[in-house]
Amino acid sequence: MPNLAAVAMTAPVPLLRRSDVPHPERAVARGDLVKVRRGVYAPATLWRDLAPWERYLARVHAVALGHPDTVFSHDSAAALLGLPVFGDPQTVHVLADPTGAARLDAGIRVHTHSADRTIVEVGGMLMTGILDTAVDLARLRHRAIGLAMADAALRADPGASAELALVLNESRASKRGRAIARWALSRATPLAESPLESISRASVEWLGFPPPSLQVPFRSGGMVDRSDMVWQEIGLAGECDGDLKYDGRYGSPAAVLARQSERDTRLRHHLRAVTHWGWREATTAAPLRGILAGAGLPIVAAEDTAALVSLRRALAPPPTPPSSR
Repeated sequence: MPNLAAVAMTAPVPLLRRSDVPHPERAVARGDLVKVRRGVYAPATLWRDLAPWERYLARVHAVALGHPDTVFSHDSAAALLGLPVFGDPQTVHVLADPTGAARLDAGIRVHTHSADRTIVEVGGMLMTGILDTAVDLARLRHRAIGLAMADAALRADPGASAELALVLNESRASKRGRAIARWALSRATPLAESPLESISRASVEWLGFPPPSLQVPFRSGGMVDRSDMVWQEIGLAGECDGDLKYDGRYGSPAAVLARQSERDTRLRHHLRAVTHWGWREATTAAPLRGILAGAGLPIVAAEDTAALVSLRRALAPPPTPPSSR
């Protein structure tokens, strides 16, 4: 499977080796530097401004400084490839050769493998390919995170597909996590445009609601609006609105809200109702249940309470949405 990324995601802050800084311990004590990992430092003022996933990406690059031939995998490969990273996973994941031993040492998790992954070189760094990374994480992480990774992999690589991801999963020599991964990989689609949309799809299913159609276009005059989720049978649209929309990068919050209101008005020419939710509603379940049931969406299946509880534990609402390609 080709890797379509031209370059790996670069380190979000300058990383300094011990040899680059005289008396780095003194600089850390003064608050000028922070220790990213053993022998690698970053300017403290820049580090404090990083989002959790950016700090994680810096840790991955710090490992690469000391071990340039490392093959990164799992969350670490995802960070380098620009796939979603949820919070700061802390542990850097790498692959050992087939004769190596799995271990955790100094914040680095070493995974053994049987040469059944595609390894790619991007920007001079080695890592598992996009689809292999998604399969790894679908096997290891919560099913909703696995779905977000699989969706993102299909967005990143037009040559990938859910069917191919399932084949990769079944062909792995190890059975560990294979059955868990099937749930996410079988539902993967490039139409989910953000991690929040992927997580919301999982919540909608586990709450017992019918599946929505994704990214449905509606034309109003010369305008075309695509709704994240649509239940055509009852004329309902669902919009996944992360805090990202209101952090200033798309204009002032007031302007963003005004544009959203105008868009909702256009959508209501075609639909009965338009609903909105964010990270907290999608990951804690009860608020999303209230939003959709209150808008008239029927429950058609039994609730998967265990999945919803584990989702809440795995994805406590972050202060801002996870990074994403």
